Order: sequence, then C-alpha cells, then structure tokens
Amino acid sequence: MSAPRALDSPDAYTIGWIAALPIERAAAEAMLDEDHAPPTSFVRHQSDTNVYTWGRLGEHNIVIASLAAGVYGTTSAATTASRLLASLPSIRIGLMVGIGGGIARPDEDQDIRLGDVVVSQPDGTTGGVCQYDLIKAKAGGKRERKGFLRPPPTVLLNALASIQADHERRDSTVPLYVQEMLEKNPKMGRKSKKSPGFAHQGLENDRLFQASYEHVSGPDCRHCNADGEVQRDDRDTTDPDIHYGIIASGNTLVKDAAERDRIVDDVGGDCLCFEMEAAGLMDHFPCLVIRGICDYADSHKNDRWQRYASATAAACAKELLAYVPPAEVQETKRALEVLQSG
Repeated sequence: MSAPRALDSPDAYTIGWIAALPIERAAAEAMLDEDHAPPTSFVRHQSDTNVYTWGRLGEHNIVIASLAAGVYGTTSAATTASRLLASLPSIRIGLMVGIGGGIARPDEDQDIRLGDVVVSQPDGTTGGVCQYDLIKAKAGGKRERKGFLRPPPTVLLNALASIQADHERRDSTVPLYVQEMLEKNPKMGRKSKKSPGFAHQGLENDRLFQASYEHVSGPDCRHCNADGEVQRDDRDTTDPDIHYGIIASGNTLVKDAAERDRIVDDVGGDCLCFEMEAAGLMDHFPCLVIRGICDYADSHKNDRWQRYASATAAACAKELLAYVPPAEVQETKRALEVLQSG
C-alpha cells in the first residue's frame, strides 16, 4: 500500500471538521475519499496541541480534529477550534459532526428515530444552535434565551437549500456512504463485547418511552415494560431521515425526560436534539452542526446506537459537502477574518 500523498501547502485546506468522541472521529476518517500526509510546509502554532487527520472529501481538502479524550463540553470545543485556526488560518468554514439526543414528539409530527440525522438550521430567532444553559428566569415564571449564537456561513446555508430541494426528488446518499464505509472497513461492522459496531442496530432496539416511565435497571431496556412505550407507525425502511432545525447545546448531559421537556419548553421553536459542544463553537468557528441521534435524552439512554449515529452524521456531512462549490468556499471570508470582524 502506497503512503498517502502530502500537499505542498496547508493553505490548500479550507474546511475544518471537529468531532468530540473517538468514535465520531473514526466515522469522519472512514468517510474520506483520500487520505493525506501532513502538508510539507505545515508549521504548528506553539499553542496548538490538536492531532490532525488530513484528507479529501469530493473536491474539498479537509482537516479533522477532535477534543482531547475524556474532555467534553462547550469550552473544550472552543479551545480545539481556536487552536485549529491558530495553526491553519486558511480554514474558511467548519463542521461539527457527531452524536446527540433526539427530541421525539411523534404526536406533534416530530418523528425522530435512532440513527436519524439533525442539521442545525436558523429559524429567524436563533442561528440554528441555542445554548440552553443560558436561559434567563423572569418575573411571573417566564423564561427567555440570553444572547444569540452566530448562524452558519452563507455557503453552507445555500448548500442546505440545495440538498433539501434534491431530497424532494431523490433519496439521500447517506445509506450508500454508510454501506461503503462498512465495506472498506470490515471491523467497523463487526459486533463484539466492547462494541455493537457501526451498522444499524435493529428496529427492535429503537424504543421510545413515555416521559413518565423511568428506566428499569438492566442493559438495553430489556426489563422495561412495553406498556411504557410510545406507539409509533412502522417505517418501511431503516434508512435514516434527515431533520433540519434548532439544536440545543449546553454543558449538562440531559438524560432525564422531565428535564428534557422543560428545556425544550424554554428553548421553544423547532428544537430537535441536544448535544454538548456546539454552543462553544458558533461564535468562535463559523460552522454547521450535524448530529446523528443515538438516544432520546432520557433515563433509557445507553451506548448501543452511538457508533451507527456517528456514521450517519458523518455520511450526511459528506453528502452535504457535494453541494458546496469549492469556488464559493474560496470566496468565503476566512474564519479568523469573520471572528475579527464580528
């Protein structure tokens, strides 16, 4: 096997991709069309301790970074992004790709399933990501959001409009990309005692419970009573749906249904999922957030779907980048310029 080629200059890389977890980074790396060695003239900034993966996705050269192992949250994400931009001032747009907890409300036509993908999209009152632990309590029990997080770059919002229009006419390529990933990386599809693998985990393991029904101790909810389940219409395929709307972000891991619903009521709008890093990025790293749904942010939360959700999110990012013209990326302000002008 030949060694990966190295591009001459780090300025050839215009897209930064940030993952929080090792499994999210593994899925991102598995989506690359071509692996690269570090650019021959790359000089790391003295403050930068990130570890990078270099490569090509379609017509774009991208660099992948992840948070330090065991260190999560909005501050860690902001630090990782700042270090990336210090070493790579050529970066113009970013992606934050990984897993999140879905907010499924099928009775309100918000039918989110495990393995589905949520993409941050502005709604006029937020930039697509809302920091839920910056909610201000007011008189009379009223609550309001504080601050406004920066929306994604225009070139990415244009790509969102294009891909949504295309998906009205043809199916998403996300399932194809996941299948290609598993074929090229057979280990990712294998199940073991430590890992359920990156493949779909079976419809029988996707169970949504009523908010009032607490988890019964035991693996995979096998002791949870079916009477506590929310009955949903069957889907005729295991292919993931892609949802566009508000992502709630904060430093608190949400795994309680009552707390989940309270936060959703505070955030309001088309709130589709929870995660723990994006709020630290939006004002420091012009980016779009893509999350694969691995649980329902309740007491039934477990790790079974995390790898598959990482894969569907990474595949969605790959599909989206095919709608981003390289020339328009080059015409987009560098991320550092955007931050300095903001």
